[in-house]
Amino acid sequence: MAENLMLKFVDVPRIMPEKRLAPDRTQDFNEIYSDFVGSKAEEQASRCSQCGVPYCQTHCPLHNNIPDWLRLTAEGRLKEAYEISQATNTFPEICGRICPQDRLCEGNCVIEKSGHGTVTIGSVEKYITDTAWDQGWVKPIQPDLELAESVGIIGAGPGGLAAADVLRRAGVQVTVYDRYDRSGGLLTYGIPSFKLEKEVVLKRVAQLENGGVIIVNNCNVGVDLSFESIRSKHDAVVIATGVYKSRELKVPGMDADGVVKAIDYLTASNRNGFGDDVPKFKDGSLNAKEKKVIVIGGGDTAMDCVRTAVRQGATSVKCLYRRDQDNMPGSVRETQNAKEEGVEFLWLSSPKEFCGEPVSGISVQKMRLGSADATGRQRPEVIEGADYVEPADLVIEALGFTAENLPQLWDAEGLEVTRWGTIKADFETGQTSLSGVYAVGDIVRGASLVVWAIRDGRDCATAILADLKELKAIAAE
Repeated sequence: MAENLMLKFVDVPRIMPEKRLAPDRTQDFNEIYSDFVGSKAEEQASRCSQCGVPYCQTHCPLHNNIPDWLRLTAEGRLKEAYEISQATNTFPEICGRICPQDRLCEGNCVIEKSGHGTVTIGSVEKYITDTAWDQGWVKPIQPDLELAESVGIIGAGPGGLAAADVLRRAGVQVTVYDRYDRSGGLLTYGIPSFKLEKEVVLKRVAQLENGGVIIVNNCNVGVDLSFESIRSKHDAVVIATGVYKSRELKVPGMDADGVVKAIDYLTASNRNGFGDDVPKFKDGSLNAKEKKVIVIGGGDTAMDCVRTAVRQGATSVKCLYRRDQDNMPGSVRETQNAKEEGVEFLWLSSPKEFCGEPVSGISVQKMRLGSADATGRQRPEVIEGADYVEPADLVIEALGFTAENLPQLWDAEGLEVTRWGTIKADFETGQTSLSGVYAVGDIVRGASLVVWAIRDGRDCATAILADLKELKAIAAE
């Protein structure tokens, strides 16, 4: 009778890959977690309870077959584990690094609920795919049959690239149009390298290009190329632009020098990491070195900003958030990492105005949590008479993103949007109000997770393949 290699959670404690000590990791932008060695990955995978109703899989937006690839990892059958992982996820090595597993798969692990500590799903996923790259198991895209149909994709972020991957594997001719000089969207320019080293993203982009996907960079749709010209070139078009319009605080002093947007700050830092010439980084406008930094916001982008500022050599870094820690929307893991790295959190605090020109501080209102709003979260209320000034040389607004007005920017008559400015599209197929035009990711959902963009891109590509097949059948009649 073969030894049961699973259900070891009672005897084997949960262990994460070794994390570099804060004084060391804050000196560079390298990833902070070491890789699992094979024996440790197998041991941690063996903790899976193989439960009959896998909540980890249910709560994963991609519904990855997590129990099966954990079992195969525990048995040392890594190539098979990779194949199962890759079957449902276009970029498992990226999700393994940046998904908020504590809110998704790991947060819903049955053994976590029973007090034994969750299986380290994300770290094992990362290990499986990194090993697959090292061993040459990640094969070039080679369609069995080349099709005449073509699809244009606007946006080379995770949603657009996921759609491109599925379509190209089916033999469709795919062209991706992107406004930036490098593909990847926020994966490349929005997420810091200490969470996602850029080589990981660029390898996937190269795989797509080597597989026949044409990527047209530095192409600003509506300026360099019209939306209608893209529609006329292709049998279908996918809009996967993401949302890049930053929310702003409408308070006195909002236009002062030294008050900057998170996306501008993070992009400048990532471009500097690539070795690009970034004038606003060099002159200090988008550089935290030797500055008192305050980041406003409580999401994952805010955590990216505070941790970047620490690495740039800020003299102090504080995070201002109007609710308490329990109501913070960002990853608990990322918040803990930021605390370890010296970030100070000012809970129940809200900016009233920015002081000075250039900015020299923030007038802060102290808050308390009052009655619940429509979502069930307690509303923050101002405590009168408790204002004070917090010194700052650089203020970074990390308040989230909204959609650009694409119908206006692209002169796209008939492209319907919601009251939030996002594109109206079917959540399963991505079909918009325009025939042959689809939309996926944040431009439909609003600012969301990378894993949801991947899910949308894959689902949309599958729907497009079905629609193209139907159109071909109709034409043949």
